[in-house]
Order: sequence, then structure tokens, then C-alpha cells
Amino acid sequence: MTDFLQDHPDGVILALDQMSLYFQATLTRVWAPVGQTPTVAVHPQREQVHFYGALNLRDGRETALSASETTSEMTANFLLILLMLYPQPILLLLDRAPWHFGEVTDLIEQTDRLQVVYFPPACPDLNPQEHVWARARDAISHNHTYRQFQPLIVDFESYLNETWFSSNFMDAYSPLGLGTV
Repeated sequence: MTDFLQDHPDGVILALDQMSLYFQATLTRVWAPVGQTPTVAVHPQREQVHFYGALNLRDGRETALSASETTSEMTANFLLILLMLYPQPILLLLDRAPWHFGEVTDLIEQTDRLQVVYFPPACPDLNPQEHVWARARDAISHNHTYRQFQPLIVDFESYLNETWFSSNFMDAYSPLGLGTV
């Protein structure tokens, strides 16, 4: 990472990941007045939508899009969008999901301003994007009371794209805090 920043002081460092949002509310503990237990509706369908997200580790800006599936082709398409949004060199941090290979590998090999570092296997807590998903779930989808799935999707995506997410990743893994702007 230090080499990337030395070679590209204006470069962007993105942590990328995918997640699935289900219409069925996930539950978490909440405070409520005694005798006023919150009610969360149970939906019999397992409707879901996937999200691609990339967290800019230098400024905390999130780029997220909903998708119908997580495949190598969809991941490559999301990377093309990121390449359009960020004209400078990009260091991409990825986990080893199967959809991060195939067409994604081809795109990386064809794009000279895209470099990749893979997280170690079975270490999701290292990926700052996982913490973004957790914050979004806490804010929007845990214990939700939405009656329709589409408004939940819109609110979830809006939260991701309109919220700035701080991360200590650059301080923890970049010598001398080189990653911060």
C-alpha cells in the first residue's frame, strides 16, 4: 500500500464487497419502555437484493449500487463504474469471493490504473466495507417496519451513498498515516 501511495499520491484506495439485503427484517436489541415491546413484522417471502459497495479509504465516501445477482460479470461492471468515477489510479482491496475472479481478473489485467490486493482468506473483519454494511443494517434494515420491499431498498442504498464512513484502516495498516488526505 505504501508503494502505491508513493507512486500515486493522488491515488484512490477502495475496499470492495457485496452483501444481500433481505426483506425479512433482521433483529437486534433495542431499548424500549417497560411493557412496550416493539413489534417487527414477519414476511413469508425471502425476497432479496444484492448490493455492491466500495469504500474510499482516504475520504470515507461510499459508492454503492443494488444488483440482481453477484457474479463475475456484475462485479466487472461495478468496477467499470468505479473506473469512470475515479480517473486516478486505484488500489482495490478485495476478498477472495469466487465472483472476484474470471471476468474481474481479465478486467484487472487490461486496466493499467487498477491494482489489486486480496485480503487473507476468512478475514472479513479486515475489510472496512464489512463495517459499512453493519452500520447500514443498524440504521436501516434491523427491526424495520417497511411494508414494501422497494422503499427499503431505496432507503438502504440512499443511506450508503449519502453517508460518510470513517475507517481507521489506513492508520492501522499504512505507515505514518500515508493514506489520509
